[in-house]
Amino acid sequence: MIAPADPGPTLAIIVKGYPRLSETFIAQEIAAFEDRGLALMIVSLRHPTESKTHPVHQRIRAPVLYLPEYLHQEPLRVLKAWWAVRRRPGYRAAFRQWLADWRRDPTPNRGRRWGQALVLAHELAASVKALHVHFLHTPASVTRYTAMIRDLPWSGSAHAKDVWTTPAWELREKLAHCRWMVTCTDVGCRHLAAHAPANRVELVYHGLDLAHLPDTPPPHPPRDGSAADKSVTILSVGRRVEKKGIDDVLSALALLPRELHWEFNHIGGGGLGDALKAQARRLGIAERCVWHGAQAQQFVFDAYADADLFVLASRIAGDGDRDGLPNVLMEAQSQLLACVSTKVSAIPELIEDGESGLLVPPSDPPALAKAIERLIRDPALRARLGQRGHDIVRQRFSFEAGIERLLARLPR
Repeated sequence: MIAPADPGPTLAIIVKGYPRLSETFIAQEIAAFEDRGLALMIVSLRHPTESKTHPVHQRIRAPVLYLPEYLHQEPLRVLKAWWAVRRRPGYRAAFRQWLADWRRDPTPNRGRRWGQALVLAHELAASVKALHVHFLHTPASVTRYTAMIRDLPWSGSAHAKDVWTTPAWELREKLAHCRWMVTCTDVGCRHLAAHAPANRVELVYHGLDLAHLPDTPPPHPPRDGSAADKSVTILSVGRRVEKKGIDDVLSALALLPRELHWEFNHIGGGGLGDALKAQARRLGIAERCVWHGAQAQQFVFDAYADADLFVLASRIAGDGDRDGLPNVLMEAQSQLLACVSTKVSAIPELIEDGESGLLVPPSDPPALAKAIERLIRDPALRARLGQRGHDIVRQRFSFEAGIERLLARLPR
């Protein structure tokens, strides 16, 4: 008996880059979709820039289509795509939309989005019934133009920078055109809903896929920084970019009493690495700081297990960029780590100050230093906050519940 032919993917997932170490939440969502029987293809606007991957990337079987990152690198591919799609019924409307967008945003990036959309419209598998995009800025532009050319419905997930830095006119038009949009924070949901038709935007916390995370580590000895053999390990995980406030963490660490024994470990890549290391030297704390760079998930979870407390000093960057609900905070709490963070964006939706962690104002190193010192000196408080944070992540931030809500909306 001849087996039926593979019908091909029915849903295309469009992302800015794949795979990315900093976007585990996207990869775990894709893997969960596949586990539940969705036939997928992944479309990436950029090629990988990191050699490491997480275990979840190895579980994903979907083919990946890489669009031309810069149009001048593959001009014949773009020209071939334009020639093939120019007579499609939706082409003229898509071109008029792009032209209107370009007049309001006459940048090379806007032109690149059109070229990528042409290629995607041409090379998209014929079996695809719908498009789903992560991030409402550049990837959603490519998705929207493609959907118009191919006459396909599209939906999306908005997260952080895209929510807060996309111009209002663009938010309104994209949210009016898509079928539905989810976002992972209540504060972001309210912001987008103010620019959208009624019931177009829904809150869905992305949560953690706890079934594929390591077990919680055994408790540490009660280290309190009072001696070299009781030195406290402070961990932070995040890209070395402005909104993560790593410079605020260094400034806070420099304010700690000199008699305290501690070590600071940072995991993450990013363009501010040299500046941060220079700052640590100026502050006289460089010998206590260890910079690990971008790392795969196992390394990160080993670091959670070794640490005594976790710090993330998120803030609003000069261009308006900010975190949504950082996955690393949920990861740290899942491993029983007490967390110190800031009252920015959706972080207070996860952490209640004094109950499941400590929160301080953003861009306030003295307040951050006091919170860190408090947790260094009080192992019992760390244990209590860590346990409460662990319980909240498991009770309120269910990855499974969010996936089921998305699946109910997606084509099969």
